Amino acid sequence: MELTRPTNVLGKGFRVFAVLLMLTSCENLVTRNFGGSQTIELEKGQRLVEITFKETDLWILTEPMDSDYVPKTKTFYEDSNLGMMEGKITIIEQR
Repeated sequence: MELTRPTNVLGKGFRVFAVLLMLTSCENLVTRNFGGSQTIELEKGQRLVEITFKETDLWILTEPMDSDYVPKTKTFYEDSNLGMMEGKITIIEQR
């Protein structure tokens, strides 16, 4: 009689789900729900006014830069109570 190792179906299913999630173009969802970081470069000549999540969608409000405005890099991050799965989004303005 041949002995076989029991398979961990739940573990395999989770790994498949995680790989599929990473391969999709849902970086906002992954950053928000599972932590990590994301960098967004705004269109040239646009400056950031506000950024917010609405459910799983990231909304970014921009406006044209004034002629004397100096482009900035702004970082938004989550500071969770448990210190786990914290996300960070970096917005880069460019002239």
